[in-house]
Amino acid sequence: MASNYEEIDLSRVRTISVRERSSKITVKEFGEPVKGGKALARWRASLPDQLGARSLKELASSIRHAAGGKDHEIVWMMGAHVIKCGLSRYIIELMRKGYVTSLALNGAGAIHDFEIASFGETSEDVRAGLERGVFGFTAETAEGCFAAVSVGRSQGLGLGESLGRWLLEKRAPHREWSILSEAYRFGVPVTVHVAIGTDTLHQHPGFDGACWGELTSRDFRIFAKRVDSLGRAGGVALNIGSAVILPEVFLKAFSVARNLGAPFGRLTVCNIDMIQHYRPRENVLDRPASFGGKALAITGPHEVLIPLLYSFLLS
Repeated sequence: MASNYEEIDLSRVRTISVRERSSKITVKEFGEPVKGGKALARWRASLPDQLGARSLKELASSIRHAAGGKDHEIVWMMGAHVIKCGLSRYIIELMRKGYVTSLALNGAGAIHDFEIASFGETSEDVRAGLERGVFGFTAETAEGCFAAVSVGRSQGLGLGESLGRWLLEKRAPHREWSILSEAYRFGVPVTVHVAIGTDTLHQHPGFDGACWGELTSRDFRIFAKRVDSLGRAGGVALNIGSAVILPEVFLKAFSVARNLGAPFGRLTVCNIDMIQHYRPRENVLDRPASFGGKALAITGPHEVLIPLLYSFLLS
């Protein structure tokens, strides 16, 4: 039995090469992590013990404490803007040093990371692409992601695992800048949480909704397992720059963990963003922290706060 309603024919769309589009972000503009020395430590100590400065100090202290504890989790959730701000190397170094035990991305974040690894650039000009009728139709991005996910599905992998393994094994030319690739190399799980219709890949005729749905469902179960561990052993959960998708995913994983008996009495949650949105406030901060944890809201630009947090952790 077929649907009663007419569908658009995606087989008729035209794609373009990545060489035919301009990208607003390249690896040349990415930040390079610097630990900071005694001068930074003195400056940090000089900050007032108030508001955002206090919250940033508390967050760094909670992450350091969790990194030194047995079985503690440090869960990072990140929107695509964090990658587009050139912050991937900071996240990679924090993974390397044990300050990230699992990481969750939305679909856009995974696409930007895949393009950075593959081409050294990402973030096309949306307005110009729409005017030409080619926004989101980069052929190489779709072909690479679809191939990676097809292989991953045959091997029982999750979505983030499939993309990271593909980039590493295919020796993507800029893989050292890729969170997906480096996380796979370090053994840090990266889960990718896709809402079909929200990402440019879903416009392409080769997009297999059943395949991507299966792998993003597996990623939800992987993520929920880490949230369950977070509830039992304690630790930190950060949401950085995701206003809707990841706060909703976190709440559902939290609900699963509560259903299975996780107490969440030793939890620090933090939302870092340019403005504080409704869903992160409710789903990441207020509701989870009501079980006895601590909630921190830090407002400001990612390209400043993440390097500051990195330096606070390592200086």
